[in-house]
Amino acid sequence: MTKGFAFIDLFAGIGGLRQAMEGIGGRCVFTSEWDKFARQTYEANYKDNRPINGDIQCIDAADVPEHNVLCAGFPCQPFSLAGVSKKNALGRAHGFLDETQGTLFFDVVRILKHHRPEAFLLENVKNLRSHDKGKTFKVIMGSLEELGYTVKSEIIDAQHFLPQHRQRIVLAGFLKDTGFDFVDLELPQKGSSKLSAILHPEDGSEEPEYPFTLGDIGLVNPKYTLSNHLWQYLQDYKEKHAKAGNGFGCSVFGPGDVARTLSARYHKDGSEILIDQGAGKNPRRLTPRECARLMGYSDDFRIPVSDTQAYRQFGNSVAVPVFKEVARIMAPHIAANIDAKETLAG
Repeated sequence: MTKGFAFIDLFAGIGGLRQAMEGIGGRCVFTSEWDKFARQTYEANYKDNRPINGDIQCIDAADVPEHNVLCAGFPCQPFSLAGVSKKNALGRAHGFLDETQGTLFFDVVRILKHHRPEAFLLENVKNLRSHDKGKTFKVIMGSLEELGYTVKSEIIDAQHFLPQHRQRIVLAGFLKDTGFDFVDLELPQKGSSKLSAILHPEDGSEEPEYPFTLGDIGLVNPKYTLSNHLWQYLQDYKEKHAKAGNGFGCSVFGPGDVARTLSARYHKDGSEILIDQGAGKNPRRLTPRECARLMGYSDDFRIPVSDTQAYRQFGNSVAVPVFKEVARIMAPHIAANIDAKETLAG
C-alpha cells in the first residue's frame, strides 16, 4: 500500500471516515464540518495544527488542498430534476453537475471535478437508493460517472461488527478501474456481537468515568434511568400504536440482544434503545460512552460536549468498523490508482 496518501474529510462529523482512512496509511489534509459542537469533539480527538473549516458551501474548490481520496458522509437533500428544455431556454447546462445544484452533494461533485482525486468514499442512508423512485440515486451515480469514475455501491449492516442493526449505503469510486469489488469484504456473522460488549459492566472491572458512571464499581449514573412520567408516556404511546396496527414505540433490550439503529434524535427520549434494569426498575438510556462503543469508537475517544450533543453526534456518525473494512479492501486500489497517475505524469 502506498503510505502517506492524502485525503480530505467532508461533512466530517466526529471523524469516523477519517479513522478508516488513517487505518490504511492515509493523512488528512483538510476537514470541513459546519456544526460547532461536532467540531469541538473533532478537535479534541485529532491533532492537526490546522483549523477545521466550516460550511463546505462557502469554500472555493481551489482552496481545498490537493488530495488522493475524498471522503464524505454527505446529507441527502431533495434533488431537483428540472427538464432539460427549461434549462436550455435559460441558457444553463443540463448535465448531472447542474442537476445537483441546491444540494450538498453538489459540493462533493464540484470538488471532485476540480481536483480529480484518484478515489472517493461516500456514505449515506440506505434509502438513498429508493428515494424519489430511484431518481435521486440515478442522478448521484450519473454525476460521479460523468466525471470519469468507476463507482460501486453496497448496503452494509453494522450488525456484522457491532450490536446494532444499522444499514448504510457505501459508494467507492476510482478514476482507473482496477477491479475493485465489494465482494472482497470480510464480514463477521450478523449478531455475533451483543450489547453486553458495549454496556457498562457495573462490577468494578471498568474504571468509573464521571458523569457516565459513579462510585468505586462504576455504577451507571441514575440520571440515565427514565423517570416514572416518561416511562409511562412511552409505554402508553407504544400501546396506542399497537392497537392501531403500527410498530411505533419504544424498545427495551438486554445484554444478550442486538439494538435498533441509534439515531440523532436519541437525546429526546432514548426510546429506540432502552436498557432493561430488571424488575422493579425503569429502563435507562445508553450513556454517551456506550453510544460511542455502539458506533465502534474506542474508550480513549474524548467526549467533551453535553449529553445532548454527544447523542446527536454518535447518532449521526458512521459505524467505524464497517468503514475500516471498506478502507481495507480499497487500499490496494487506491495504491494502484496513485501509481498509475504517477506513471502517466512521469
